[in-house]
Amino acid sequence: MEKPLARRLVSAIVDVFRQSSKTSLVLFKIIIPITILTRLLSESGMIHPIGQWLAPVMELVGLPGNMGLVWATAMLTNLYAGVVVFVTLAPQLTVAQVTVLTTMMLVAHSLPVELRIAQKSGPRFRVMMPLRVIGAFSLGWILSRIYQGIDYLQTTHVTLWEQVIKQPGWWEWSLEQLRNLFFIYLIISTLILIMKLMDTLRITAALTWILAPGLRLLGMSRQAAPSTIIGMIMGIGYGGGLLIQEAQSGRLTPQDIFFSFTILGLFHSVIEDTLLMMLLGGHVSGIIWGRMVFALMVVFILVRIFRRMPPVVFNRYFFRQRT
Repeated sequence: MEKPLARRLVSAIVDVFRQSSKTSLVLFKIIIPITILTRLLSESGMIHPIGQWLAPVMELVGLPGNMGLVWATAMLTNLYAGVVVFVTLAPQLTVAQVTVLTTMMLVAHSLPVELRIAQKSGPRFRVMMPLRVIGAFSLGWILSRIYQGIDYLQTTHVTLWEQVIKQPGWWEWSLEQLRNLFFIYLIISTLILIMKLMDTLRITAALTWILAPGLRLLGMSRQAAPSTIIGMIMGIGYGGGLLIQEAQSGRLTPQDIFFSFTILGLFHSVIEDTLLMMLLGGHVSGIIWGRMVFALMVVFILVRIFRRMPPVVFNRYFFRQRT
């Protein structure tokens, strides 16, 4: 006998609460300690030597050496901290140079948190980290050569971010992190509810059917589409949380999880993070189109390589199987 509507509704809400709590708890165990560690790292001044070490790397992509501090800050903390350093330095750069820098920041930022989320799903840290960092440098180098070669975006950039953001004290910072965790929980709950509604209304099936040709071209199954798309739009924190849930359920293959995180590592949070970089003066040719084309090309190449790789090699060096 079918359950009454009210009971089914309550059951669905309880299920969403249980799933969102479980997924959020996994994320919080990653985010909280690493966020505290990165704050301590920033306070200690240890980012400055890393920025100086990156100076020769920045010169290879046509940027002043002191921009290494901006990129190092973004990689070890987050994009907003990188923005603070950028505005503080107030560099005189061309639009092309700012686009190169902001694109590199978009590909490689918040690495301690985002790489740990990926690692929790199976992809190995030792693979994802060089993929993000070397990928960011490679894309920056390509864009730099293209812009110089065709003499494009060589005018002086104008940033829309005019005030310097002050580093909050520990109390204000702690309250801000608590608010962030609360909103992460709300968003995770909303995403899980939306995905359940999409499944019920067969929207997910229609979406995956539309995306199936592109996914097949990349070598991924259609089941990977919803979580990957959410991550591309909203960021690794949300798409990665859903991928952790998918990994625990066994609905996605290790290869699908690995390639989903590869795409997300190179091209994610296409709305919020991209708009932030546009405020600094980044051009859409790099921060959106260049990043997207580069991510798809990397995945396309990696899929062809992994198809010829014995599963034992994949599991040993690239993916940690859950026991």
